[in-house]
Order: sequence, then C-alpha cells, then structure tokens
Amino acid sequence: MFNLLFEQGNIPYLLKGAYLTLQLTLIALFVGFFIGLAVAVVRLKGPKPLQILAQFYVSIIRGTPILVQIFIVYYGLPDIGVSFSPFMAACIVLSINVSAYLSETFRGAILAVPRGQWEAAASLGLSPWQVMRRVVLPQAARIAIPPMGNTAIGMLKETSLVSVVTATELLRSAQLLVAQYYVALPFYLAIAMMYWIMSISFTAILNRVEAKLAKAY
Repeated sequence: MFNLLFEQGNIPYLLKGAYLTLQLTLIALFVGFFIGLAVAVVRLKGPKPLQILAQFYVSIIRGTPILVQIFIVYYGLPDIGVSFSPFMAACIVLSINVSAYLSETFRGAILAVPRGQWEAAASLGLSPWQVMRRVVLPQAARIAIPPMGNTAIGMLKETSLVSVVTATELLRSAQLLVAQYYVALPFYLAIAMMYWIMSISFTAILNRVEAKLAKAY
C-alpha cells in the first residue's frame, strides 16, 4: 500500500502541492501583515468613524468561518459579475482572514508598550507618526512575534480549506491521488508529515527572529 507513494511522479506531485500551500501562506501573511498593521493603527489612532469601521471589519472577519468566506468570494461574487481564479480567490480570502487576526495581535502589542515611551518620544518633539514608527512599532514588533508565529502556523493549516475551490494545494493533491488509486492512508499520512515539517520550519524561523529582536532591544 505504502509503495504507491513512491510510484513515478506521486511524491513530486505532492511536493508541488506543498509548494502551492507555501505560496498561499506566504502571500497571505505578507498582504495580511500590512492590512492588519493598518487596521490596528486606525483602531488606536484613527478618526472615530474609521475606528468603528475597522472594528466592524475585524468583528465580521473573525466572527465568520473562513470556509464561508471562501464560498462567498469564489462562488458568490460571480453572481454580481466578479470572478476570480481559484488561486486568486484563495489569496484574497486568506489575506483578509489573517489580517483580522494580525490586527488584534498588533493592537495588543502596541498597547503593551509602556505609556512612558510614548510620552518621552513626544517630549523630544517627535510627531505622533514618528513616535509610532521610530519608538513604538519597533518595540511592539518584539512583543508581537510569538503570537504572530501561532497565526502563521494556523494559516498554513487553513490553506487546506481552499481545496473546496479546486486550488491544487497539498490537501487537494492528496485527494486527487486518493481518487486515482482508491487508497487513502499513505497519501494523507504523507501530507500530514509535510504540514508538520513546514510548521516546525516556520517555528524555527520565527524563534530565530524573536531571539535577534530580543538582543536588539
């Protein structure tokens, strides 16, 4: 049964799915990072109407299942003439979803910076934006790294949900092989191992970043 894994092309096929999973994860984290940071800053320092809008954004994204969000973007939006490829739909939904969670991480990290740091920087004549960029955000980054790591690993695993829109990521690749051979266990065990390897790799990278930031501050 397990020899099916090593038939010609099966392992490379799963690795191709793993590569797409990694692509989706990195794109979602990259885009979600900037959206989440912007939302966090707006919630803390923006005009009241924008604060309310940002709070509503976070609430509705965190309060609805990511699978429903995928269905809305890929299957629902074509009803009003807006269509995306499976890959693009997956990137959009994953980026939006992770941004809501990262915004809460950033907001908590910014609030954790002692108020005295804000006041000391302001007393030196720095503008609010300079205080945020030069003093607060560098310190908040160190605080945010551990929860960001948890979010990144969670996003890596949630990419499996985009298989419902036929994006051939890791889970979808395994499903197609199962449909071909009518055997499930070796392929699902193989992708579980691949997810695990990617997860511990993410953890190791973030631990190194956290250690370097700790030395810097």
